[in-house]
Amino acid sequence: MATTEAPVRKREVLEQAVIRFCGDSGDGMQITGSQFTNTAALFGNDLATFPDFPAEIRAPAGTLPGVSGFQVNFSSSDIYTPGDLVDVLIAMNPAALKMNVADLRPNGILIVNTDNFKEVDLKKAQIKVSPLEDHSLDGYRLFAVELTKLTRMALQELGLDAKSMDRCKNFFALGMCYWLYNRTMDATYKWLDDKFKAKPVLAEANKRAMRAGYAYCDATEAFQTSYEIPPAKLSPGTYRNMSGNTALAIGFVAASQQAKLPLFLGSYPITPASDILHELSMFKEFGVVTFQAEDEIAAVTSAIGAAYGGSLALTTTSGPGMALKTEAIGLAIATELPLVICDVQRGGPSTGLPTKTEQADLLQALFGRNSEAPVPVLAASTPGDCFWVALEACRIAVKYMVPVIVLSDGYLANGAEPWRIPSVDELPKFPVTFRTEPEGFMPYARDPQTLARPWAVPGTPGLEHRLGGLEKQDVTGNVNYEPLNHEKMVRLRAAKIEAVVQDVPDLVPAGDPDGDLLLVGWGSTYGAITAALRAQREKGARIGHVHLRHLNPLPANLGEVMKRYKRVVVPEMNLGQLLWVLRAKYLVEAEGLNKVQGKPFMQHEIEAKIEEVLGEIR
Repeated sequence: MATTEAPVRKREVLEQAVIRFCGDSGDGMQITGSQFTNTAALFGNDLATFPDFPAEIRAPAGTLPGVSGFQVNFSSSDIYTPGDLVDVLIAMNPAALKMNVADLRPNGILIVNTDNFKEVDLKKAQIKVSPLEDHSLDGYRLFAVELTKLTRMALQELGLDAKSMDRCKNFFALGMCYWLYNRTMDATYKWLDDKFKAKPVLAEANKRAMRAGYAYCDATEAFQTSYEIPPAKLSPGTYRNMSGNTALAIGFVAASQQAKLPLFLGSYPITPASDILHELSMFKEFGVVTFQAEDEIAAVTSAIGAAYGGSLALTTTSGPGMALKTEAIGLAIATELPLVICDVQRGGPSTGLPTKTEQADLLQALFGRNSEAPVPVLAASTPGDCFWVALEACRIAVKYMVPVIVLSDGYLANGAEPWRIPSVDELPKFPVTFRTEPEGFMPYARDPQTLARPWAVPGTPGLEHRLGGLEKQDVTGNVNYEPLNHEKMVRLRAAKIEAVVQDVPDLVPAGDPDGDLLLVGWGSTYGAITAALRAQREKGARIGHVHLRHLNPLPANLGEVMKRYKRVVVPEMNLGQLLWVLRAKYLVEAEGLNKVQGKPFMQHEIEAKIEEVLGEIR
């Protein structure tokens, strides 16, 4: 009797890989990507993720505007970006394929759900001829799989309706990826049991679909190779997978504990900042109060009231909400109350690209208020760095009695990376002392080093005082319209912001301390710039990189550092806002590398600019 031989398998060890799951917004791509990410993190890989959400709420299924994606780059060494080209692309329908296939590297693995490539599906994606038939995909390793049909076959004994079974096809695809990269399904099993505790049949359905996807790859001769990516050598410690919005929320809670103040968040939901409100609402046991206001103005003014009452006050928003908060931020500046305003930037003016990323609120943060109204401005550079920036913003706010703006963006907010959980001893301590002594109290008397006025909680005997938007008399705080007093107060408020520079560390360039080219960045461009810098220095380039956390005031030695290099390039996801500031302040002939596509920079884009500039120097 003839026997069937098992297919010969080959296992390759790789340093890193990039996977992108893409499909309709209802296909569960974010969940699928998150589960693969969590498994990679538990395995010990370094990683970076890029969730890409559709801009329209409930866009028609199968259409181009409704495509949702999740990309993860996981590695056995340090990585800084979610990856440029994709090694494995899972496309659940023609629209997802059309929107994403250009990013798949030549000879990359392409898995498509052929059950969704019918004529009606092609029409929704504005495709006339099926790419599965026109040879346009010949440059890739195509695996055409009947994902929907195979999922239904795996679940037919559970008694679920067709719609419920079809919702599990994303876990069939996830099982295939677990096979491809030799990953255990244990963590995902546990997650399913927790999520569907009340409906165990759905947990079982997704488990069976995942096992079926794994078994499909194991059984079919089409998959000849699987891959192994060893754990990364991370610094010792306990790690968790951390997104930017979660890091901000936890950072604000940690700040309230370090300051020994209750935390108050007044916020109006807006993409992509809403998750900070959601996250903080779960920290009531730490004295956190969250208030979902009816609009942006109520959100920020409630936070100002909380600051007046002695809380660590916070408001979160995105660019359009910043515009609405402008007058109230001016009130916080005039009253000199500590307040943190967190702007998670998104693409475009008005509604623009609400789920996409951009860095175009910098000038709004620096100058977007009436009259002379400076504030400290800080920017986070990675999802994990959001935690530390939240702490730093709160420390500055209460030390100098000022509103502070924190800039994040959609890329950081939704992206994730392994984050080492710090010990409490590593956190800065900045306990607050309220003014309680009535003798000699003046509401606008100032600390000689910080120029901060005293923080007196309403109701403290003998410390009655008035606050408001009208100009104050120096020291007394009485309403005053005298021209010289107004100029003095304007200059004092500006000097107080400039005094923050004493808390801003000097810059130490990464890479070469001097040379041909300096890259100056801020915010989420950090990863792409760092990766490009390392790659180009390995080729012999003499280049450096400084990344600005403090955007107002700027580090004291920034001008001196820029003079050490022949050329300065400023990569930004805007039309040159930091570039404009640097050229105006330092009279440096810097040049911009600008991208406003709703997408973060890729490493190769930064490298191309570096090579262009170095070529001109040579």
